Formats: sequence, structure tokens, C-alpha cells
Amino acid sequence: MPLRLHIAIALGLAAGLALGLAASISGSPALLLVADWLEPLGEMFVNLLKMVVLPLIASVIFVGVSSLGDLRRLGRMGTITVAFLATAAILGVLTGMAIMALLLPWASEAAIQTVAPTSVEATTALRPVQFLLDLIPSNPFEAAAEGALLPLILFTVLVAAAAGALPQTERDLLHSLAHAVAAALIKLVHWILWLAPVGVFALAAPVTARSGWAVLQSLIMFVVAVLVGLIVFVGSVYLATIKFLARRRLRPFLRACMSPQAISAAATSSPAAVPAMLEAADELIVSRPVAGFVIPLGAGIGRGGSAVFQGAGIVFLAWLYGVPLVAAGIGGAVLATFIVSFAVASIPGGSVLSMAPAMSTVGIPLDGLTILLSVDRIPDMARTATNVTGTMTATVLVDRFERDVELLQHEGTT
Repeated sequence: MPLRLHIAIALGLAAGLALGLAASISGSPALLLVADWLEPLGEMFVNLLKMVVLPLIASVIFVGVSSLGDLRRLGRMGTITVAFLATAAILGVLTGMAIMALLLPWASEAAIQTVAPTSVEATTALRPVQFLLDLIPSNPFEAAAEGALLPLILFTVLVAAAAGALPQTERDLLHSLAHAVAAALIKLVHWILWLAPVGVFALAAPVTARSGWAVLQSLIMFVVAVLVGLIVFVGSVYLATIKFLARRRLRPFLRACMSPQAISAAATSSPAAVPAMLEAADELIVSRPVAGFVIPLGAGIGRGGSAVFQGAGIVFLAWLYGVPLVAAGIGGAVLATFIVSFAVASIPGGSVLSMAPAMSTVGIPLDGLTILLSVDRIPDMARTATNVTGTMTATVLVDRFERDVELLQHEGTT
């Protein structure tokens, strides 16, 4: 996303908050009427995002899973890389949820259900057995149309896995088709996001007019929770892995990561930092074959930072909309976030848009996506830098494992 668009979205949010606060504080009937008139415009923007979310997630997941078929031929390096990134993604979701839950008492309770009331009957009645049954509906497309996106994700994963077992010609044809569909939808998202400043303005004004300072205070607390969660996650997962599993010193590792972190944060793109990550791998004396394989793979599917953000976002939005998080709902949200974290599209706000399956599993309205999108610039920079740190961690870990294997093989031949 261009910097000027981020600035425009921030200005739209500020203008909407200012109008809403003025209406709330002054009680002016004219300002309150203007805020109410803006609400349909905001709903139109939300509908545009909803329109593209379902096909975008399905096509991106298909492309990602069908591409993983190549990893089986690459043996242990692919297995270790994917296993580490998968574990990190699960821990990231749980970390984000935990930190957000701990910091929620500092958010304003006046914000709860001022955004939009929602029915929670289906969520509170959700049982673990029923959740498992609902994962395999007779019509996954109908289930997705009704808001249950997780069954469609499971269906897409199974179809993509089956496509990976087809002959080369047919597999390449399906992969190319899905890739083209995903590219077209990503282009559409770019177009929609140019409307984001107006959409965010139209959403922020009526919400703030109803709740005053409450929503603004809560959004600030959400951003703080994400940043704290990312720091805790990096320290407890990535740096612990470097020290205890890869058996490397932390200071040289952090120093080597500074350049790719800065580039990825500025561009809000992990792939943009691949050249810098390769240079950092040389600085850390990582084998070039290992770096050449793990870094591009990690840049494509390493989303530990995104998982932290999404975990925090689920807890925050559930609290904001007054949706109780029952055990089955939390399990479904973790599963959905884990699956989707591997297929977050490399587009502006990709981590926000891909939260839709987890939100639908819990029972949170998709309107909440625009709330997080409006304050996404700083979390986006921080989580992208975290994703790059995770890729570098996976690279060093795989390199250490490969060196140990080579040493054992050498000892076995002598």
C-alpha cells in the first residue's frame, strides 16, 4: 500500500473521529444527523470488502497448498521449515489472544456493542461435536455464503492437496488458473482500498458519535496489545529458538536482522526484504543452499507476526461486539487463523482481510474488518518485521540442523 494511501486512511479516520466526537460532545442534532447519513456509505465499503474476501481466501489457499507439493521432494529442509513455521503460527495466535485478554481491562467498557449489536445465539450454543460436524457440510459454498468460511477453507485445502497429486500438466493448469484468479482479486482489493479513506471516515463518524471517546481509547489499547504481543512472541519463540535450538549468540543475529527488518517494515512486505535477508544469511555464515531455499519459502508462508495480530484481533473484536468466546469457538478461531496464516496474501491489509474465517467461526460480524483496517499501519509494519525475523530464525535453525546431520554422516563414514 503506498504511503500516501496510508496517510489518506489515517486522515479519513481522524476526520471521522473528529466529526463523531464533535457530535457526541456537543449533542448537535445537525452533526448527529450527518453522522447517521454517513453510515450507509460505510456499509457500502464493508460490503465491497465482504464481496472479495471469500473468493480471495479460497484462491490464495489453493495456490499456497498446491505449491507445497514440491516440498516433499526437498526432504528434511522443507519438513523442518514448515514444521517450525507452523508451530510458530500456533504459538503466535495464542500469544496474541493472551496479551489482548490481559490488556482488555484497560479498554473502555463503554465501547462494547456501540459499534453494532450482534446475535450470539449460534456461538453460545456451539458444541465441540457440532463444530466438527459443521466442518464437513453437504455444501461448503452454501455454508460459506451463510458466514461459515472454515468449511470452505477445509474443502479448498483438500482439493488443492488432490490437485498436487495430479499429472504435471493438469496440476500446472489448475495452479495457473488459481494463481490468475488470485492475482485478479488482489488487483480488485487494491482498487477497493483506494476507497478506504472515505469508507473509514463514514464508519468512524457514526460509531464515535454514539460512543464518544470509548472506541478511540479501545483502538489505542488494541494497537498497544499487538505491539506488546509481538515483542513477547519474538522473545519467547524466535530468540529462544536461536539461543537454545540453533545455539547461536543473540547479538550477532539481531544485528544481522536489522536491515531486512527495516526494509520489510517500510515496504510492509516480506518478499521485498528477500535480498536483504540473503545478505543477512551470508553475514551469519549460513549455507547458501539452505538460505536460498528457506528464505524464499519463509517469505511466502512465514506469518508468525500476522498470527499474533489476528489472535489479538479476534479477542478484541469479540469483546467490542459483545460476542462471548466459548471453548469451541476459540478452538475454531485458532484453527482458522492457523490455516489462513500460511496463505495471507501479500497485499495491503492482507492480515486483516484474512481474519474473516476466524471471525465467522466465533460469530463476529465481518464489519469489524474495517475497524482494524483503519488503524493497521503501525501493526502492519511491526508484524511484517516480525515475519522477517521468523524467516531468519527458520533459516538459522535449518542450517544448524543440516550441519549436525552432515557431521553425523561424516562421523559414520570414518
